Amino acid sequence: MIALDIQTVELPLARPFAISRSVRTAITVVRVTLTDGQWVAMGECTPTAHYQESAESVCQQLEQVRAQVEAGLSRQALQQALPIGSARNALDCAMWRLDAAKQGKTVWQLLDMPAPERVVTAETLSLDSLENMVKAAEVAVAGGAKLLKIKLDRLQIIEKVAAIRQAAPLATLVVDANEAWLGLDLDSLFQALSDFNIAMIEQPLPAGNDKDLVRCLHPIPICADESCHQRADIAGLRDRYEMINIKLDKCGGLTEALAMAEAAKTLGLRLMVGCMLGSSLAMEAALPVAVQAECVDLDGPIWLAQDFQPGLRYHQGEVWL
Repeated sequence: MIALDIQTVELPLARPFAISRSVRTAITVVRVTLTDGQWVAMGECTPTAHYQESAESVCQQLEQVRAQVEAGLSRQALQQALPIGSARNALDCAMWRLDAAKQGKTVWQLLDMPAPERVVTAETLSLDSLENMVKAAEVAVAGGAKLLKIKLDRLQIIEKVAAIRQAAPLATLVVDANEAWLGLDLDSLFQALSDFNIAMIEQPLPAGNDKDLVRCLHPIPICADESCHQRADIAGLRDRYEMINIKLDKCGGLTEALAMAEAAKTLGLRLMVGCMLGSSLAMEAALPVAVQAECVDLDGPIWLAQDFQPGLRYHQGEVWL
């Protein structure tokens, strides 16, 4: 028998986090703990209102499968027992950890993958005034950041990118519009952004309303985030995107994330691995996918006032196991 515990935890942020559609000063995560009498394993998810999730709805989903989980529901059966999303992610990651512990292995060993010492991760520049974003870039670069992810809306796009590039001449820059650029002259915008050596633009148009990208010339690779949740989405994105962003909370856990990575590579799409804001407990679960990606954005814990312990170590733009 397996015991399932479900806990909701409020995590204050060290500073506000802003994107094109919201500003947050705290997050609520849901943590699950699985115990078989000998081993204990945990998983964490961050419910996202943009995807019609809340801590309450996620806890309700988990309660609906409690009996199955405590009767020994397998990780494979979980993929059908719950839909994609945060609730399945928390359980799936806990099941991976419990399965590994039972076999006296790490998740890396279970996957027959070498565990990296460290992985380069983006440091996110939260949406703010031009002056504050430049200051944030300067602080990040001074701290050793190698990859900066710039959150933008519809205002001062070129001005902000130009100023950040000047402040961080050697850093790799990626831009994240979070669906905010509908109605803009994308051909001209993408061409102008190409002057600043931008490595990638993430989700410029709203999910479900991104067909204009088919006709739009984009010298910079475009990455699907909100448009790509699971394996079934990938094939239909090849005519407008060059990359996909895999997030465990979107796809429902490490099991689906690994399958998405394989499917994307088979179809010739490049990989980014991202995250919702969350603790090291959530970020560590995504690392087996992150090591397969060319762009990694797992900086969620550096925004927290206090991380889960024991946590990952973030230093000079890298996350260390």
